Amino acid sequence: MKQSLWFVSGVSLVIIGLSLNSAVYTVNEVVQVIITQFGKPVGEPVVNAGIKLKWPFIQQVNSIEKRVLEWEGTPSDMPTKDKLYISVSLFARWQVIDPLQYFLRLGDERSAQSRLDDIFGSETRNAVAKHELIEIIRTSKDRLPLRDSLLTEAEKAQDMGSLVPINTGRLLVEEDIYNAAAEKVKVFGIELLDIRFKRINYNESVRPKIYERMISERLQIAERFLSEGKGEAARIQGNRERDLNKIQSEAYRKVEEIRGLADAKATKIYADAYNQNSQSVAFYEFTRSLQTYELAISQNTTLLLSTDSELFQYLQHTQVHER
Repeated sequence: MKQSLWFVSGVSLVIIGLSLNSAVYTVNEVVQVIITQFGKPVGEPVVNAGIKLKWPFIQQVNSIEKRVLEWEGTPSDMPTKDKLYISVSLFARWQVIDPLQYFLRLGDERSAQSRLDDIFGSETRNAVAKHELIEIIRTSKDRLPLRDSLLTEAEKAQDMGSLVPINTGRLLVEEDIYNAAAEKVKVFGIELLDIRFKRINYNESVRPKIYERMISERLQIAERFLSEGKGEAARIQGNRERDLNKIQSEAYRKVEEIRGLADAKATKIYADAYNQNSQSVAFYEFTRSLQTYELAISQNTTLLLSTDSELFQYLQHTQVHER
């Protein structure tokens, strides 16, 4: 009898312990709780932290995040208004503000993320399709260009280095996406806090054209630099040639002046030497005649001389002396 009583008491204590354990639950500061009975929510959501009670066994605790959550989309290709395909990825921050509606419509965070993928992706496609690429790339229409200081006035007149005018800009495009998506997620008990473009890149099919245009612009600037460099090189070369010719002409003039002075001095010395008396004058005339004959007569030259010629007499006199 006593053993039966102890057994019944033990079983009762175990049942009471399990019931108390199932009836007591703890709500953390970062979560909010929905109590369900046979799968259906009962009562109001529990949003305050602490130790709470529920009916044991028949009621379940469903925790829902109270903190700010993140959503990050996968890159997807979409066309712009000017028919350029770009790869766009976004990120957003959201929070559950109506846990009961959130639980009834979505159930858990996994379903919520999947639903957000559809809503944010759809609204992003709509916004991108309404704007040209430059409107999405540029932050705002009030941005001032940082122009290269090396640009010439002619290039500035051609608007080289200036920004293409826009009407909205990326910030307003993000605001459009936010306004449209915020209304759609509100019915799920979700508040959209922020949404931003994470990355915008050219699609593989249009990248070569974009790169070619960028290369063309860089080559245009490079050609200008090269042309200016060639012009400067030609100017330096011209100055060098001019200075060289000037130096050579001045040196030639100085050489000629020195040569002229030397010839004048030599002529004066010769004149003083040969004008001392009549014999020296005759000797000078004789040596000059010999120099002339040496230049005029070669090895195979035939001369017809008169017997009265000084050269004939000199040659005849030379032959007599040789005999």
